Amino acid sequence: MLAALRMLERDDGPVIIQDFPDDDPTAQPDRTWHPPVAPAVFGDPSDGALAAQLEAEITHLRPVYDRRLAERGRTTVGLCALPILDVGRYVGDWLRGLAPPSRRDEFSAPLMLRFAVDDLKAFYLEAATDGASHPSSRQLGDWFWNETAASAAILALREACLTNDDERLKLIAGNFMVPATRVPSTS
Repeated sequence: MLAALRMLERDDGPVIIQDFPDDDPTAQPDRTWHPPVAPAVFGDPSDGALAAQLEAEITHLRPVYDRRLAERGRTTVGLCALPILDVGRYVGDWLRGLAPPSRRDEFSAPLMLRFAVDDLKAFYLEAATDGASHPSSRQLGDWFWNETAASAAILALREACLTNDDERLKLIAGNFMVPATRVPSTS
């Protein structure tokens, strides 16, 4: 916040673009933090097995998330307005190739998928912050994108959607599901 406020003192505008690191550059990773679930083990690479792993992982994380929600009294989960287990099933159905319709009248199916993926990410990251420790954003991101069934599901879903004929789905998959720094290189 202080770095952002210091921008008000600058006179080299009218437009100033400034990059800020995700974490305080002086902050060290919290060595007391431990992820709330063990790394996912992917024996069967099929989309159906991945969907089942995602749904099981959500079930495992649910009590941890509920405890954190009770402590905080607020959440960022809820864009698609489905209970988190239904979010997992919805994303799982997409993985299984079922391409379900939107579960809300005001959203197209591609937009509903985007919001479901956003809810998944928020659910995992909120569950991972247990209150006693303070993981850095890098720690959280590395855990989520490298060790969870949710990330494997989102990455697989992104690849599948990019080959779809629906341009809206391609746009959402290519730009909103996975941060650019977490997209596997194709070279």
